[in-house]
Amino acid sequence: MNTPILNTIETPADLQGLTLAQLTALAAEIRQVLLHKVSQTGGHVGPNLGVVELTIAFHTIFDSPTDKVVWDVSHQSYTHKILTGRKQAWLDPAHYDDVSGYTEPAESPHDYFNIGHTSTSIALATGMAVARDLTNRSGNVMAVIGDGSLSGGLALEGLNTAATLHSNLIILVNDNGMSIAEDHGGLYANLKQLRETNGQAENNLFKAMGLDYRYVDDGNDLASMLAAFKAIKDIDHPVVLHVHTEKGHGYQPAITHKEAFHWHVPFDLATGETLQPNTGESYTDVIHQVMETELTDKHTPLTAITAAIPGMYDLKRFGNQHPERYFDVGIAEQESITFAAGQAQQGLRPIVFHSGTFLQRAYDQLSHDLGINQLPVTIMVAGGRISAGDPTHQGIFDVAMLSNIPNLTYLAPTTKEELAAMMTWSLHQTTGPVAIRVPSNAVHSAPLAADFDAHRMHTLHTGRQVALLGVGSLLPLAEQVQQQLLAHDIDATIIDPRDISTLDTDTLAGLTPNHQLVVTLEEASLSGGFGEKVARYYGPTDMQVLTFGAEKRFNHRETSTELRHEFKLTPDQITAAITANLA
Repeated sequence: MNTPILNTIETPADLQGLTLAQLTALAAEIRQVLLHKVSQTGGHVGPNLGVVELTIAFHTIFDSPTDKVVWDVSHQSYTHKILTGRKQAWLDPAHYDDVSGYTEPAESPHDYFNIGHTSTSIALATGMAVARDLTNRSGNVMAVIGDGSLSGGLALEGLNTAATLHSNLIILVNDNGMSIAEDHGGLYANLKQLRETNGQAENNLFKAMGLDYRYVDDGNDLASMLAAFKAIKDIDHPVVLHVHTEKGHGYQPAITHKEAFHWHVPFDLATGETLQPNTGESYTDVIHQVMETELTDKHTPLTAITAAIPGMYDLKRFGNQHPERYFDVGIAEQESITFAAGQAQQGLRPIVFHSGTFLQRAYDQLSHDLGINQLPVTIMVAGGRISAGDPTHQGIFDVAMLSNIPNLTYLAPTTKEELAAMMTWSLHQTTGPVAIRVPSNAVHSAPLAADFDAHRMHTLHTGRQVALLGVGSLLPLAEQVQQQLLAHDIDATIIDPRDISTLDTDTLAGLTPNHQLVVTLEEASLSGGFGEKVARYYGPTDMQVLTFGAEKRFNHRETSTELRHEFKLTPDQITAAITANLA
């Protein structure tokens, strides 16, 4: 039996001298290794399967790390990691968690940035190229960017700067006709023209910006990629290498279901079926029910807008029914917000659907275009939770970001009834933008209070001595603590804050006569968060305040369970802290 070629590869230098047949066999081995691991752990499937050959070709022709490659998003860097000394993280289950799912400088000298958001690689590479030249160093600098990432404004800004440079810079556009979902926007028509004409179309975005341009029709063919890289290695000016690849190449389920396999939970390798599919009602279902009711029954002139993450909210369900009211602006978070602002100013009621970790890319638009202009745009924010795994996708900073923008209301529902009521209220109010933090836990249901007011705290239970304020998905934790405190003869008040941007000072003032301790629980950074607002309110008084939430930091390899324990966000730890404070 032949020894797997991968067994002989420890560094990129080990690729030197391999024949085309051996490199092709290595690509097949790596593809199987990738699939074996991600089918068990989950991960980015399609993006990595699509770049196996071009990654092998890069490390065969170029001399990393003297020659540098910057991976945009870096979610497609698995093969790069395997070839640069980290293959055990794919070969041995005991080492599956040894490496990040993105590039990580702490892991290897072949990685330069911790990147998990899109459209950054060209700008980073232009800076690296200038630094190389000013310090009289040598080596190629390459940015690898997916076609979907080109719609991000920073990518276009990077191209604009790249065209002004006069030395080596390689921009590899990995064009598979997909973003996370389908590509959307005018520039993709040009990419399609270029693909269909083998790069010969007269209309050429890259040439129009003053850049040299080359095209490779089959980026999954090793011979083609080796030849293309040989031709541009050590080039003395900026060049765009436009490479046509197939997302999910080599695995039929990932080819057939490109969007679903962009990132996938563990799945059956033989069939591609999810091993533990989610069943039952979701908060997404509630959101869609409200949209349909508003649009069909109440004739609310709503629209739905997303920036390339339709799957997070199953938005194609709405788009298929109402295509004229559904807009995917591509990877362009800033555009999604200002696009919505324009719609709202003219009388529409747009709902923008975001992940909290991506929405931060549009901070200026949230503040300037929405906040200052007080435009009634509704923003759904998912992923607000204490998360781990890598520092680029942290769900704890949205509260500090959004709750401190003037004129913007940030709401944290605790049940599906509150979520529906808050959406309905937002779609009919006219005072300004409203963001709604979609709960991160399983769907909870409870009758909506008869006197529901999005700006008023809701007291679920009136007790004495201690008041527990559980924000959004942590209200169930507050209820657990309340039950534990009963064993200490403490009947705590339970409050659902609802509005986490503007304090309901009437309710807070009403706690003063019968309470000596207020406890806030939030699944967000304590710095700049809801608890700080409450503590500041009570600062001049005798009321004691305990705040529980996440530390202001970027988390790496910790699990969510480990983080909750470290941040003292378990019922036992909170109960112990409360009783110690009262002793």
